[in-house]
Amino acid sequence: MRNSQKIALIALAFMMSIPAFAGKKKDKEEDKKAYEFTMVKDIPTTGVRNQNRSGTCWSFSTNSFLETELIRTGKGEINLSEMFVVRNTYSEKAERTVRWHGNLNFGGGGAFHDVFWVFDNFGAVPEEAYAGLEYGEDKHVHGELDALLDGYVETVIKNKNRKLTPVWHKGLDGILNAYLGEIPEEFEYNGVKYSPKSFAESLELDMSDYIEIGSYTHHDFYDTFILEVPDNWMLDEINNVPLEDMMAIIENAINNGYSVAWGADVSEKGFSWKNGVAIVPDEDNPEIAGMESDKWQNLDAKEKKAKLYSFDEPVNEKEITQEMRQAEFDNYKTTDDHGMLITGIAKDQRGEMFFKVKNSWSTKGSPYEGYFFASKPFVALKTIDIVVHKDAIPQAIKDKMGIK
Repeated sequence: MRNSQKIALIALAFMMSIPAFAGKKKDKEEDKKAYEFTMVKDIPTTGVRNQNRSGTCWSFSTNSFLETELIRTGKGEINLSEMFVVRNTYSEKAERTVRWHGNLNFGGGGAFHDVFWVFDNFGAVPEEAYAGLEYGEDKHVHGELDALLDGYVETVIKNKNRKLTPVWHKGLDGILNAYLGEIPEEFEYNGVKYSPKSFAESLELDMSDYIEIGSYTHHDFYDTFILEVPDNWMLDEINNVPLEDMMAIIENAINNGYSVAWGADVSEKGFSWKNGVAIVPDEDNPEIAGMESDKWQNLDAKEKKAKLYSFDEPVNEKEITQEMRQAEFDNYKTTDDHGMLITGIAKDQRGEMFFKVKNSWSTKGSPYEGYFFASKPFVALKTIDIVVHKDAIPQAIKDKMGIK
């Protein structure tokens, strides 16, 4: 083969290899995350569950909280049944909604304290004893169930008989039993027979140890009040503390090995499940990593907003104040949207604090296998309420709250 032919073949081979190399480089660029996290504290917890197409995040997150407490207290990993809680709360919620002439928020939603109420009044069961899947699905799909229950309760309230029949609740139980299953009076777990009550007792958890906390200026600090959100159908009271105290409680809990049940609004532009982060970009002072200030100034308002929420680079975030929190809540910009579990603290590549959050949307769709990282400003701004063990609260704050 002549030299000219060799050179031509080498050149051709080189040219053919360029797309492959370029593709690999592009893949690596796509795989690179804007935020790189280093764990500071990681709380042992159970596996990520999937609420699927049901509005039961409150049950999943609180059960996950209790499961994490069981690990902390040496009981090991136990998968508690979310649908056992849902089944019992639906029954009670219907009773109260009828008594309130329909003026309660009847539906699939709920709150952290609902789970504690069920634990105290009805007990608990493991997932294997009550999966709540009696309708031909292997994952939770509650569209039909919710619609039937809504229609049933509405019919009872309209009351065309002009008085309630003594069996209306039996009809409701029939629907719940058909879809979720009858509540077991007895079951076997690890070779031992239990009732729901005796099983709950064996877990040795005291629901009075768990404190629900929020931070709002329309009520007095270091006092309790009924949290005015639709899913608080029990009209349960929570403890009110200043923002700085609420954040101190969260950090203290994680740093001392306690997880935090977290109710928050994740319907924000700064929340990205796909990217696994939740942030509050500062549009006035973005400081986008890797971008020169003169380039930023040359962007128009639309381009700036797109860049801030592109999640391509870390951005500077707003400094959250008590007043900002209150305004978001008062103007329905922070709503009781989703219940989750905070299980750790991390820092990004700039040293900024983020909280590791366990979700209930399965392990798919997020780069962190069912978790995401919420910045400190996001948690400060978008928290509705939290639940912690009372021993996770710093003593000085606990004293102000009057908790022993």
